[in-house]
Amino acid sequence: MTYLVIAVLTFAALSFGMPIFFAILRILGFYDVVRERKCHVYVLFGQVLGILTEPGIHLLMSELGLRAILVRLFGQRHVLDMRLDQEYLRSQPVNSEEGAPMGIGIWYEMFISDPAAYLFQNTDPRGSLRANVGSTTVRALSNMRLEDMLETRHSMSLLVRNEVSQKAHEWGYKLGSVYIRKVHFRDAQMVQQIEEKVTNRLRQVTSAIRQDGVNQVSLIRGAAEREAAIEFAKAATLRPQILGATLREMLQNPRVANATFDVLETQQLLQSQAEVSLLPPEGSLMATLKASRS
Repeated sequence: MTYLVIAVLTFAALSFGMPIFFAILRILGFYDVVRERKCHVYVLFGQVLGILTEPGIHLLMSELGLRAILVRLFGQRHVLDMRLDQEYLRSQPVNSEEGAPMGIGIWYEMFISDPAAYLFQNTDPRGSLRANVGSTTVRALSNMRLEDMLETRHSMSLLVRNEVSQKAHEWGYKLGSVYIRKVHFRDAQMVQQIEEKVTNRLRQVTSAIRQDGVNQVSLIRGAAEREAAIEFAKAATLRPQILGATLREMLQNPRVANATFDVLETQQLLQSQAEVSLLPPEGSLMATLKASRS
């Protein structure tokens, strides 16, 4: 029974007593825990006593001295997020050199590089950085040629980054990548006119391609017909020669020649559908004529 009571008391002490004990130590300023990619800034009576950026457990007595107890009671502890952040500004209005109203979408990365400057140099550093990037984009990229604005996005991104970096560092921020992601026309009527021109151009190109295909087919067909006519002409010239050679060979045998001519003559008579009078092999011609007349 004693062992069970001791076990229950030990469990209760470890489960509830130890967290409460360590929480009291943290409130009194004996130690503090810095999370990954976090920063703790300790301020006492308007003065920055220390900045902790390394993750882990820190003994505030060794970091801040005896004033560590006063910081948690009378001062402030600011916890800042040091992770890389990003933002996208949509359709910043600029005008090209030709006067076309354009919109530019710019994407940029930033992270806190100076925690003290981030807290005390500007009341809204993130909003000021956003406004600075937008105004720099409008100022630096206006009056550019439309062709350059649509094609040279890398140089435009570098130009904006170089303009903003110095001012951003004064506010405790450091810019990472800056990239022009979108360049578009802001005038809906102009977009419609461009679409119509592109559509008409595509129709012209399609018609030209179709006509070129028809022309190519006509050329191929004409060449094929010409070659066929040549071959037929050659065949027509060779036919009498072949037929003459065949007849010459056939005439060498009179019986075969006579039989062939008889067959051809009979075939011609049958195809002509003419009336044929058959005469007996013997008898006079006059008797035959009289018999045929009666």
